[in-house]
Amino acid sequence: MSKIIINNHEEFASYLGKELGVSEYHKITQDQINKFADATLDWQWIHTDPEKAATESPFKSTIAHGYLTLSLLPYLWEQIAEVRNFKMLVNYGMKDLKFAQPVLVNDEVRLVASLHSIVNLRGISKVEMKMKLEIKGGKKPAYEGITIFLYHFE
Repeated sequence: MSKIIINNHEEFASYLGKELGVSEYHKITQDQINKFADATLDWQWIHTDPEKAATESPFKSTIAHGYLTLSLLPYLWEQIAEVRNFKMLVNYGMKDLKFAQPVLVNDEVRLVASLHSIVNLRGISKVEMKMKLEIKGGKKPAYEGITIFLYHFE
């Protein structure tokens, strides 16, 4: 898979309304879920207790934290695009985020990104991208929403 290359605001803007690309699949393991639980102090059994989840969860499996799947955005986005010539990137926010389907342990997920809007704010590019996290073999995505990045191009 080849990444798109974006060197400046104008090149970014040329993708307005278009799909930017699709990442590789990433497998969610129990080890990753447990490490995320340790990092966030969220050890709810639905995430961290495979034996209990097998018998008491409606999913019959542990599931990834929703915020774990969100935290993969930068990693998966970097597989889609190589943005160059910027001094700083700021995660500015999210809009219209909806979790549609849980991600079970050992599911594979990938990111589909499209450019929703882009505005030049006195030299800072406010980029809104529609993000959809697909689950391999799933009918519904794990989530959909708009993430907002601020690129401070040189």
